[in-house]
Amino acid sequence: MRDVVKNTKLTEECSKETIKRYVDEVIPKLTLEEKIGIMSGQITEQKLMDDLFLICHYNVKPYPTKAVERLGLPNIRFVDGPRGVVSGSATCFPVSMARGASFDRELEEEIGKVIGAEVRAEGGNYFGGVCINLPRNPRWGRAQECYGEDSFHLGEMGAALTRGVQSQNVMACIKHFAMNSIENARFKADVHADKRTLFEVYLPHFKRCIEEGAASVMGAYNKVYGEQASESRYLLKDILRDKWGFEGFTLSDFLWAVKDGVKAVLSGMNVEMPCFCRYVEEIPKAVEDGRLDIADVDEAVGYILRTVLFYETRKDLQEYTADLLACEEHVAVAKRAADEAMVLLKNENNVLPFSKQTTDKIVVLGVLGDTENIGDHGSSRVHPYYTITPLKGLMKKMPQAQVLYDDGSDLGRAKALAEDADAVVIVAGYIHSDEGEFLADRSDIAEMGGDRASMRLHKRDVDLIHALKGVNENTVVSIVGSSAILIDEWEGDVPAILFSFYSGMEGGNSLADILFGDICPSGKLPYTVTYSEEDYPAFDPDCTYAEYEYYHGYTKMEKEGIPVLYPFGYGLSYTTFELGGPTVEVFDGTAKIRVSIQNTGKQKGADVVQLYIGCEDSAVDRPVKVLKDFQRVELEPGEKKEVILQVTAADMAYYSEEKDDFVKEDITYTAYTGDSSKMDDLKKAVFTFSV
Repeated sequence: MRDVVKNTKLTEECSKETIKRYVDEVIPKLTLEEKIGIMSGQITEQKLMDDLFLICHYNVKPYPTKAVERLGLPNIRFVDGPRGVVSGSATCFPVSMARGASFDRELEEEIGKVIGAEVRAEGGNYFGGVCINLPRNPRWGRAQECYGEDSFHLGEMGAALTRGVQSQNVMACIKHFAMNSIENARFKADVHADKRTLFEVYLPHFKRCIEEGAASVMGAYNKVYGEQASESRYLLKDILRDKWGFEGFTLSDFLWAVKDGVKAVLSGMNVEMPCFCRYVEEIPKAVEDGRLDIADVDEAVGYILRTVLFYETRKDLQEYTADLLACEEHVAVAKRAADEAMVLLKNENNVLPFSKQTTDKIVVLGVLGDTENIGDHGSSRVHPYYTITPLKGLMKKMPQAQVLYDDGSDLGRAKALAEDADAVVIVAGYIHSDEGEFLADRSDIAEMGGDRASMRLHKRDVDLIHALKGVNENTVVSIVGSSAILIDEWEGDVPAILFSFYSGMEGGNSLADILFGDICPSGKLPYTVTYSEEDYPAFDPDCTYAEYEYYHGYTKMEKEGIPVLYPFGYGLSYTTFELGGPTVEVFDGTAKIRVSIQNTGKQKGADVVQLYIGCEDSAVDRPVKVLKDFQRVELEPGEKKEVILQVTAADMAYYSEEKDDFVKEDITYTAYTGDSSKMDDLKKAVFTFSV
């Protein structure tokens, strides 16, 4: 039995109505100091700085708000993410962008269950790691923390993680609300967009997770329409509460998000985290002099207590003991996530998979070939007790073979090693100092993270790839990174390319399994790869003002006729699939689209059936097509399945600024189905929602 059930008159699995009545009774019994404590993190700024830079690591233990023990009221116990549980030494999953490449809702929900269980094992009850900001430009330093460039896809994957986390009675936090897609300028950027862009492009994924029942929403550091996002009544009350009916509580990004404590409370920011700061300093005086009514404080406390007490009174599914952290079953989920994430971009002459029988000497080249490289070293950093590098994974996979490593700095030596090998694996890409959370206000960590300087590989990697052109026909480049990396300058130099992302503690094992055919690659790009940085929306990492436009990613490329090297949703396999044409049935405003898919190859594999919808004769400008559903399908050789995808008339509504609402259109729509967004490979059917 949970402590809260023992210490209050609440019972296990009690209703929300019962909890509301209890909270209404208990709020008048709280002192102002206790109320402010419920609304505030309970560590000092010095403690946070020490955790970040000096002592052990950030969030090594959950960061708490105040528990009111005399009334039996529990607190928030914050654990960060999203790569896994930041506290302790937990399971390290691939970054969210990699998991986005799986297009696997069920797996992401399973990952959420593991993360939720490990949060509980660490003593937490709150996971601040459902990161669903939209990476409008791949140079954004924290793109790795999100699932991809498409709003629908972001929302579905975020909702899946939310479901999984909250199944363990852990409150899931979606972040950062809103339009937070620049890292270096996150503390000063004032972000604007027309309202249609806001509601159709930058908010739907947040709304989707609210509909899934997300317990909490974290405000962002940046400004929106001239106001701090964490002090924006328009975002926190007008949209979140009034339009969407959000019942949980809001929480600020850490330390520097709230500038004016009184304004933040009045605007709907319920919790200031993680330190004693503006709320502690400003609320008592503001209540005393009448600038803040005690009812405004009570409103915030009510949202917090109702949410916390709901999760603290649910019946637990299991015991949450320390031995759950990175246990065998949890690590197996991380391995599966890495297996499904990696995207095969190129495989000329079926170079891959390499033959186990004829491969006696393997050469791994590149400075990242034996680097433990799991991603950003900021607030999302997980601390696993081991990490499998590409070299270690290949050594484990092929114990009978000679596996050599060289950093590739001496191109002559690298070429000689490659000439004498049966297989060559070049590992190229980025590390945490190239992209990640921006913490470079301090001169001693000036090389730590931030937005990317370039969308291309380092010169050392490009020179190595060029030097090995034509040297060994069994050569593959494994690219490590988060979002799109431009590779057209060397893509023709090698027969095989695999995007392996920051693939977590088991990444090296997954890479080896894919390279030698024990795992059939099935990842799909959750972003678009073009030929030029200028193809993407303008990006200024030092801006004070930014205008976010309606089109980005594949919708921008298609609308403007920009050629792409690899389209959104693209990824090769070792087997082949045949997809039938779509058939559409419409009933009561919902279109169900049926598509057959068959594995026509000789190996078990998985493909992602994708549904895009286009509009004809709309009253407003529309994208050529937008993703509206997807399903990952596993098939044995020769196996055939039918997939049912769907879209509603409400899903296709556009936002009208004049009406301040979404408008459904009785027009003709086109359903495009296939296994990437490339128009030439899609099959289509025309339909309407009219009866």
